[in-house]
Amino acid sequence: MKSSFPGFSPDALSFLRALKRNNRREWFQPRKEKYEALIKAPMLEMVAALNEELARFAPDYVTPPEKAVYRIYRDTRFSPDKTPYKTHIAAIFPRHSAVKREGAVFYLHFTEKEVLAFAGVYSPDRDELLAYRTLLQEHHSEFREILGNKALCKTVGALQGEQLSRMPKGFPVDHPAEGLLRQKQWYLESMLDIKLLTSSKLVPELARRFALMAPMVEFLNRPFTQKPRPKKMLFMGF
Repeated sequence: MKSSFPGFSPDALSFLRALKRNNRREWFQPRKEKYEALIKAPMLEMVAALNEELARFAPDYVTPPEKAVYRIYRDTRFSPDKTPYKTHIAAIFPRHSAVKREGAVFYLHFTEKEVLAFAGVYSPDRDELLAYRTLLQEHHSEFREILGNKALCKTVGALQGEQLSRMPKGFPVDHPAEGLLRQKQWYLESMLDIKLLTSSKLVPELARRFALMAPMVEFLNRPFTQKPRPKKMLFMGF
């Protein structure tokens, strides 16, 4: 299957390889227009094409390209690594109702060597962790059924994420979902052949993986999408 996006130029990969060797402002600034032509503009175009696919199976995650695509500039304020530029190009697709990108998301990035498709939860805060664990405590069988989808397992693989060594406080140690509840992250990821980056098959292949991972994303976002019950209105007669 082809898409309206033809793929990136092979020169985009050459640019990223050169940036990795020359990650400094003096090298990048004279080549900024080249970056914008080879990488930034096509990335925005690619995200727009991927949004058309998301609209079919995950419409609540369609994200304007300008908001989805990450800047290439690194935040070095609190990092010992002071190189100014990222050497991966990324985009994120949170749910429309997400506050500060809370909840499970779709994400992708590429480097000069790989293309990654990701979906799920990577760095939740304390309140989010409790929400996921409470959800899984009550609905772990449904979650396992989603993860057991044959096409998902064949294409993407098993659930990933770091785990605690012990059961989190407040949850029974003998719970049947003990393994899921000890996790600090819940995500799926798939590496695509780098050759797809320069092909019109890139967007369809990303969309195919995102579509398989969408049920898991929707499940994990339930705590953040449940609408509060409307308050009863009291009317006074005059």
